[in-house]
Amino acid sequence: MNIAIIGAGSWGTALAMVLAANKHQVIMWGREPDIVDNIRIHHKNGVYLPDVVLPKNITASSDMEEVLRGCEFVVFATPSHTLREVSAKARPWLTGKERVISVAKGIEMDTFKTGSQVLAEVLKNTVDDDHIGVLSGPSHAEEVSRYMPTTVVASSHSRQTALFIQKLFMTPRFRVYHNRDLIGVEVSGAVKNILAIAAGIGDGAEYGDNAKAALITRGLTEMRRLGIKLGASQDTFSGLTGVGDLIVTCTSKHSRNRSVGYRIGLGEKLKDIISSMNMVAEGVKTTRSVYHWSRKLEVSMPITEKVYQVLFEDVSPADAVHQLMTRAPKEEVLF
Repeated sequence: MNIAIIGAGSWGTALAMVLAANKHQVIMWGREPDIVDNIRIHHKNGVYLPDVVLPKNITASSDMEEVLRGCEFVVFATPSHTLREVSAKARPWLTGKERVISVAKGIEMDTFKTGSQVLAEVLKNTVDDDHIGVLSGPSHAEEVSRYMPTTVVASSHSRQTALFIQKLFMTPRFRVYHNRDLIGVEVSGAVKNILAIAAGIGDGAEYGDNAKAALITRGLTEMRRLGIKLGASQDTFSGLTGVGDLIVTCTSKHSRNRSVGYRIGLGEKLKDIISSMNMVAEGVKTTRSVYHWSRKLEVSMPITEKVYQVLFEDVSPADAVHQLMTRAPKEEVLF
């Protein structure tokens, strides 16, 4: 098949390699001419995955029309806060026959929409909702690009679309399950990034393993609580996109969100951390979105609230932890 990947960052590049391994023809769209030329001419993405050589059936262009012409699947691999803008640029070149996939893990600020919901709104009257799906789960680009065993989830309102996505990406090293709980898959993929920042703060401040175990467990409860409020199945949060992605993002050296938190735990300021990174940590913007969303929905998310206060209200990690630990005693509930 001919497949377009919109976004030439690390995750888009890693997914291009998965698709290329399945003998598909992949063309990537990127903003930066240097990155596009490097992929097209030298089969390398030196900025995001410098140690990886790309297969010959991957190419790239900065021309959206060229990238989308004749494609049967379109994968949006841009950060969640740019998805609306980029998908609007893509819309004139879509025919409506394509299956469209979001792989962003975030919640849009102000609208509180997930990636699939943003695509459904922007592409309305062009792409049917049943042709939109997502791919999510515990999957760092650095490992996927090296063909290390990885297992993820395809989801859509349409079972047929989820099955199409599953078949498209499935390889002996990239296993794909399908799940119809689209909102549960997307909520868990977004919220786990907030909790990864919290885990990194704990590591940087040397709060220990006990604290991290509690954070992951109680963070999973917050994730589940928000999802159930939105109509998700609680079972989803016990799966790959819930606890699976939460574990890897809170513990992995590859996690950009954990890295941001770690540096905050060491005493660095958020603005200095962000300015020094060449990749996007989705959890920073998602913290702001989910914090305001949870307040609007009246969903209790105390860990998310404290991460928000540390990032945006100059509350110290020590004060945030003290406030969490000294709340009124409660019964343990799982949602």
